[in-house]
Amino acid sequence: QVQLVQSGGGLVQAGASLRLSCVASRRSSSTYAMAWFRQAPGKEREFVARISMSGESTDLAESVKGRFTISRDNAKNTVYLQMNSLKPEDTAAYYCAASRWYGTARTGGEYWGQGTQVTVSS
Repeated sequence: QVQLVQSGGGLVQAGASLRLSCVASRRSSSTYAMAWFRQAPGKEREFVARISMSGESTDLAESVKGRFTISRDNAKNTVYLQMNSLKPEDTAAYYCAASRWYGTARTGGEYWGQGTQVTVSS
């Protein structure tokens, strides 16, 4: 089993930057593809970004392309979501997820972080 612990997030103004972190409890976390999702109040959970086990492949939702970056440091069992040029519509609870397969990481994961709130004021 893999436990994911998130940090980062908070309240910022539009145009600001934030970095979310997700630390996995096991070294074998490098065998998982990782992804970020978000869910705004009253809305369905949506895919934000994913990254392959090695970090060589990444994929971002159209709504965040050019503003967000996903990366990972397998030596630290950590995946990051760098969020730049934040907009009020980015306001949501953000969740990291670990998936055995990169191909399915876009739709969910076997393990989930606890979630962290990002609020962007206009």
